[in-house]
Amino acid sequence: MTQRESDTPAAPAGEFDPGTARPIHKGHAFEDFEVGQVFAHHWGRTLNAGDNSLFSTVTMFFNPLYTNAEYARAHGHPDVLVNPMLVLSTAVGLSVEDLSEGGGPFLGVDRLTFHRPVHPGDTLTARSTVVAMRDSQSRPRFGIVTWHTEAHNQNGERVLDYQRSNLVAKRAGPPEDRPAARG
Repeated sequence: MTQRESDTPAAPAGEFDPGTARPIHKGHAFEDFEVGQVFAHHWGRTLNAGDNSLFSTVTMFFNPLYTNAEYARAHGHPDVLVNPMLVLSTAVGLSVEDLSEGGGPFLGVDRLTFHRPVHPGDTLTARSTVVAMRDSQSRPRFGIVTWHTEAHNQNGERVLDYQRSNLVAKRAGPPEDRPAARG
């Protein structure tokens, strides 16, 4: 044992010891997906007035429909509307654990439709279906996966849907197929 090791006491039983921590792989590889596969994403997220106000302010999205209850009421709404970009961000966020947590560049959103307004206090849930897969032409160790995601409110009403694509890593093959380490 080196002098340094003897000076560093081990973590007491039951406590976190960073010296023995191992990374836990998260997310899916390209091969884990198949067209038609459906993911019902976790428990959902209730959007509150504070979420909406902070998001709209930080993004400098000062549409009074999102920040002024009297203005929203004058335009036929019971309260302010939740900023649609917050609704989209929340729906994408709900899907990350199942679809893209393993990493890989986000390639974009297509066919985005907002079907109905979301108000503070609404709870969003999301479900995604794999709609397309293909090998990447420029990156042979990756594939491109496209999902169709729908978000619903607590009443089961669809509030938005879209398609998004990500570059997804393929499983590492035998050592001779893996890229060389860079020094």
